[in-house]
Amino acid sequence: MAEPHLIPLDALRSAMRLVVQGFGSSPDEVVAVADNLIDANLTGHDSHGIGMLPRYAQAYREGCLKPNAHVRVLLDAGALLRLDGDAGFGQVIGREAIALGIDRARQHGSAIVALGNSHHLGRIGAWAEQAADAGLVSLHFVNVIARPIVAPFGGAKAGFGTNPFTAGVPLRGRDPLILDFATSMIAQGKTRVAFNKGEPVPDGCLLDDHGRPTTDPRWSVVEPWGAILTFGAHKGYGMAVLSELLGGALAAGRVGHLDDGKRQRVLNGMLSVLIDPAALGGCEAFESEALAFVDSLHAAPTREGVERVLIAGDPERTHRAQRTAQGVPVDLTTWQQILQAAASLGVEPRLVDAAAGLA
Repeated sequence: MAEPHLIPLDALRSAMRLVVQGFGSSPDEVVAVADNLIDANLTGHDSHGIGMLPRYAQAYREGCLKPNAHVRVLLDAGALLRLDGDAGFGQVIGREAIALGIDRARQHGSAIVALGNSHHLGRIGAWAEQAADAGLVSLHFVNVIARPIVAPFGGAKAGFGTNPFTAGVPLRGRDPLILDFATSMIAQGKTRVAFNKGEPVPDGCLLDDHGRPTTDPRWSVVEPWGAILTFGAHKGYGMAVLSELLGGALAAGRVGHLDDGKRQRVLNGMLSVLIDPAALGGCEAFESEALAFVDSLHAAPTREGVERVLIAGDPERTHRAQRTAQGVPVDLTTWQQILQAAASLGVEPRLVDAAAGLA
């Protein structure tokens, strides 16, 4: 397998901002979209990073992604907001939705934000980080309006999306706990990354088009379609259904099981709950007890072959430090797809290559 490109962070930012300009986005939106996608790569989640741009470009050409859209308030009940994303870039819509939630949680002590009709919200952990930076605890239930790609427990055919769940807890003087996971065994984007690299996925993640176990990622990337399995058998399945009902039916008024997959759009609904610990009283006890517990986990003796005990968010921070210093790896297939997407948006691929230092 060919070695991936290793692109310095500043060069990658320049190149990806150039691509995003092809959508006709405002300068602020260009920065928001490109930098959010690159941030996913930095944290090790290439599935939600710049490799999404080819799909975004297709969705834009289909008229299903609207550049320069902003969140609209459909219902304002103080601590309860219902928002519409107008099919705009989720990197903008998500940030604006959580900013509104932060403002209301500070006013009322807590807030519930029901967001619908946003284009792909990207790595949901980014929105938990935004809330944690404001000192707020947050929970996020997300559904996916796109071709169903995950099978129900015991089923042989896909019936819903990867439906992530995310939570963030600020820790005084420390990096926050950020729990962010798809309810499937593997994110759909990770199967795309594996397919592009020519690598198998782990056992127990996928079914082929006849419902048989397989490690070939093609079954969730090209037709005929197979299905991804939920994590933890019925437990992950239960979380997936909960995210569909809360992030989809409740927050967005829409679920994704009937999408025919003919369009490349990825729409998300998200139900977010934000809590200000200070408003509960006893914030000092929360902060000290939270730190004491996390410290006890980090101090736990390790099993053979394990360097140290981690908490949610630690692996992403390690990846971020490494890739910031060493550059971001991008496999050759994904890079070619990005260049093709750039060309479809009227951006010269040679300029993107040059900006990335690959010309």
